[in-house]
Amino acid sequence: MTATVAYLTKRFPRLSETFILDEILGLEAAGVPLRLYAIADPHEKLVQPDVARVTSEVVYLQRSGSWGDRWDEYRATMVAHAQLCRESPKRYLGIVAYIARRRRHLSTVKNFAQAGRLAALLRADDTRHLHAAFAHGPASVAHFVHLLTGIPYSFSAHAKDIYVSAPDLLARKLRDASFVLSCSESARNALTSLAGADAAKVILANHGVDTQRFTSSQPVASPGADGSPLRVLAVGRLVAKKGYPVLLGALKIMNDAGHAVRCTIVGEGTDREQLVALVAELGLTATVQFVGSQTHQEVAERFHHADVFVQASVVLANGDRDGIPNSLLEAMASGLAVVASDVAGIPEVVTPACGLLVPPGDSGALAVALERLGDDAALRARLGDRARAHVVEKFDRTACAMRIAPLFGVDTVSRPEASSEPPARRVTPYVANREG
Repeated sequence: MTATVAYLTKRFPRLSETFILDEILGLEAAGVPLRLYAIADPHEKLVQPDVARVTSEVVYLQRSGSWGDRWDEYRATMVAHAQLCRESPKRYLGIVAYIARRRRHLSTVKNFAQAGRLAALLRADDTRHLHAAFAHGPASVAHFVHLLTGIPYSFSAHAKDIYVSAPDLLARKLRDASFVLSCSESARNALTSLAGADAAKVILANHGVDTQRFTSSQPVASPGADGSPLRVLAVGRLVAKKGYPVLLGALKIMNDAGHAVRCTIVGEGTDREQLVALVAELGLTATVQFVGSQTHQEVAERFHHADVFVQASVVLANGDRDGIPNSLLEAMASGLAVVASDVAGIPEVVTPACGLLVPPGDSGALAVALERLGDDAALRARLGDRARAHVVEKFDRTACAMRIAPLFGVDTVSRPEASSEPPARRVTPYVANREG
């Protein structure tokens, strides 16, 4: 049996984490023999259709269900840890002592417990490497697996998982990892600034997008002398770091100045009720439409009915922020002119040649940029064409995956992504008897 690369994420599949799905599909297309593990199934009602194209089955470490199911899980956990302790008591008890001395948190205990179960599964699957999709929980589980078994591990670091993590713990994970993938130079700088960090281990690995799905087309309509409104689109979770109040403030300024504008917001999140109330308070009910969560296919069509895409991201007080939002890359790949905040990794993709940057949190500056694009169709077209070319050159999903595949021991060759009818997705819950 060919040795596999285990890929661990927190929850899969998640509608909003398209960058995880894109990376999995890209790595599989590049020839990396992946086996997917997820800590839990999010049980979301809406699932990206492309999940069916993932060839690996998904093994869930944490099950939901009857008390009997949960007892089987607890029993399997105890059996796995007992075996690890018998095999190497000094190593095992040393890790327990480290947790008791430095990491006395419930989340750490949970991560350690899950690591024992995962370690047993990886042995059965002839795993040669373990990669975690995030720097917080999944990387903690992977780190414990490495400490328990010696299996080499790596992890990806994005945004929140870097900026809200304890710096000393993040530095320890980095020190023990074979390598770390960073989705932006901004994130890479944050990692390499950690005490004792080995900069050579931190590798820039931009998220890629499907530039064949997200492609430019002739606009269905366009604002013009007849007074038709500027069609603004925003896509992303309805959470604070996306800066939707900043966007709504800009729309209010434009309305008050007599600029015709309509805005569609795609996404769901914890701030929905607050944002709907703000729309009413600002008198924007006829201007703003919330359409909820949508699939990649539906969002791709939305791009073709918009004039401008807005990414109004901000940095929160706890440090949480975006990296390079996939929806921004998708909009650019679709040939849309974009206006985005000058924050985190966004300036790495929205260059002066292919988009407009504004200070984060500045509704006035955002309104000025939108008014400029609304008044200049030629500028919109020029920025959209350049944006498309930039993303195709630097952020194509297949090309991005091919660049990192050698890190997982795969000699890449040029191979197109499969476009055949997708297979049915295979999902395997955690099964106790797999530990043997």
